[in-house]
Order: sequence, then C-alpha cells, then structure tokens
Amino acid sequence: MPVNLSVFDDFNTIEGIKIGTANAGIKQTSRPDIVIFELAETASTAGIFTENAFCAAPVQISKKHLAAAQTRYLVINTGNANAGTGKGGFDDAMAICQAVADEKGVSVEQVLPFSTGVIGERLPMTKILQALPKALAEPKQDAWFDASRGIMTTDTQPKGMSSQFEFEGQTISISGISKGAGMIKPNMATMLGYIATDAPVEKSLLQDLCFELGNKSFNRISIDGDTSTNDSCMLIATGTAKVEALTNKEQPLYAVLKAELEKIFLYLAHAIVRDGEGATKFVAIEVQNCENQKEALRIAYTVAHSPLVKTALFASDANWGRILAAVGRSGVREMIVEDINIFLDDVCIVENGARAHGYTEAAGSKVMAQSELTIRIDMGRGKACETVWTTDLSHDYVSINADYRS
Repeated sequence: MPVNLSVFDDFNTIEGIKIGTANAGIKQTSRPDIVIFELAETASTAGIFTENAFCAAPVQISKKHLAAAQTRYLVINTGNANAGTGKGGFDDAMAICQAVADEKGVSVEQVLPFSTGVIGERLPMTKILQALPKALAEPKQDAWFDASRGIMTTDTQPKGMSSQFEFEGQTISISGISKGAGMIKPNMATMLGYIATDAPVEKSLLQDLCFELGNKSFNRISIDGDTSTNDSCMLIATGTAKVEALTNKEQPLYAVLKAELEKIFLYLAHAIVRDGEGATKFVAIEVQNCENQKEALRIAYTVAHSPLVKTALFASDANWGRILAAVGRSGVREMIVEDINIFLDDVCIVENGARAHGYTEAAGSKVMAQSELTIRIDMGRGKACETVWTTDLSHDYVSINADYRS
C-alpha cells in the first residue's frame, strides 16, 4: 500500500485541453492503456526527458517534434516502453503519430508520442492503431482521472493533483498527473508527468519553468537508483485564461504561477515515492551546510541508494552506522568527520563525527518505525543544502520486479 497517499479524483478542467482514453489490451484490460491529450491551438508546450543514452524511440521523437512545431496532441501508451527496439521501434512510434495526424488533420510534427512499460519488445501495433480512433472520438475536458489511471504500470493507484488561484480577478487553474513506482532515479525516473495550466505563457519561458521545477521535484526522487529509458515530464499552458501573457520573469503573475506549479510538481513527485514498489516508508534526506549543491546531492543520493540503509529503514532498525558509512563513501573531498552531525528527525544520532552523547537505541528506533521520517545530515562546511526523497527497500520490491514480465 502507498505511504500516506490518497487517490485524487476532483480535478479542475483546463480550458483548451481535452482527453480521450481507450483500452488496446497491450498488457492488461482492466483500465485504459491509451491516453490522448488534445491541446488548443493557443497552447504552449515544454518538456524535460530522460538522460539515459538508450532513450526510447518516443522520447527521441517527442524531443524532435517539440522543437519543430506547435504541439497539438500527446499520445501515451502503457504496458510497453518501445525502448531498445531499434529502427523498427522508431518507425512504430512515427506510425502512431502519423495515424493521429491523419485522423485530426494536423502535421505529424504536432504529435508527441510517449510509452512506458516493458523494455525491449516491439509495440503491438495492430492493437494500438485499432484503439486510437476510439480515444480520439470523444475527448472530454473532465477526463483527467481517467488519464491518471490510463498511464499507470506497476503503480498501485493513480496520482494527480489540481489547484486554483485568483489573479487580477481571474481564476487560474492547474491540473497534473504522474505515474511511476519503480526504476526511479534522476535524471529523471521511470515516470511520466503531465501538468497543465490555462495561464498564457510564452514557450521559452514555459521551458525554463519546466526545467527548473522538474529539477527540484522529479529530479530529486529515488526509489532504487535506476534511471529509465522513457522518462518525460510535460508542462502545458493553454493560454485560455483572460490575463496578460507571461513573456518574462518580472511580470507579477510569474512568481505566483511558479509557486502554484511548484506545489503540483512536488506533490506529483512525492506521490511517486509514496507509491514506490513495495515501499513502507517515505524518507526525506536533507543534507545541509555543504560547499556546493553538487556535493550535497552526492551525499544525499549515496545515502538514498544504499541497500543497507534502505533495508534498515524497512526493518525500523536504528543502525546509524550504515548512514555514517554511506556519508563517508560519498566521494566528498577533504571531508572533516569531526564537523558532521546526523539526525533522525530531531534525534541526534551522530555528533561531531561520533555517537551522540545521550543518544539511545530506543529513541532512534522510535523514529525509524515511523512511516515518514527525515534523515538530516549537517556537514558543517558551507551553506549549500539539498533534499532528496526516497523509500525503504522491502521484500515486496524484489517480488514485484522478479515477477514484472510474468
């Protein structure tokens, strides 16, 4: 079960976006596995993608099409990643784009494909091409919840969030969905994310927003240290709200919109961690007072990826030596261990590089038994701070991934 995560189904509609879904039977038949976003002609679209060198065919095409034309359709399939499939996989993804383009009378460059699921298998093209017309036939503004279910793979529940705020007498709406539960580690994760607002935002500014917000959310989560081949996060601004278009960061709307978008990005990223495969704990790793951001992230990810730390978390075992050892092997140069303090929530476990005076096993175990906790590492060597969110490592994680293709 997810860690303190409830299903969200009360989405705000976003004027300028309609969503269609269908089931092609790619891997399952109990929910949609084809999702199509139809965007208004006024919409701007931005995206960030995986940095895996074996990035899937749909990632390659989406990046190319996003740069070439104004996006009108996003086509998503689950159950098959179309990664590691060579030229044939590229041709399949292009055939899907062409089918949508022909059906709706747009150019093929205006269609972006996305896939998630098993790596190394060709798409079942007959099934997908047969399902596309159904998804395109009757798109709806209020189908965000259906879309959140349609992009799931090993997720145990759909993930989404909406918000609204007032600006100069106008209501600005935001809605977003994400998927992901395993093969999670920046950059980015086995995840898909789609966030949309009706605010008007110029494309290059929207891209800056997407990059910055994605970097602080989806690129700060890790479940198992594996970077996928298909990760994509799209930010859409339909431009239908009756406010002045955003073209620079100095406009009053920018800071307000960014703050609201940040809440959605963080919620959707945290939802992926909370629904991590087999997860029983939601863990924040805060690294403070480093020389620079890179150093802080190096330490945070070393702790987050340590199987020994993660299994201790699962067992609620306050084996603080595992945390200390992970910090020590993080590769930070000229580390002064006597300057380091480590905390589990507010319980100091390491003080000046050694077991904290007054620390008791009972106090540490009590924190480790919580479903949510913070590991705070104070390096005492600068001012840079970073936070990464992760999970424990349970028996169920092994079972889920051992059985994934069966």
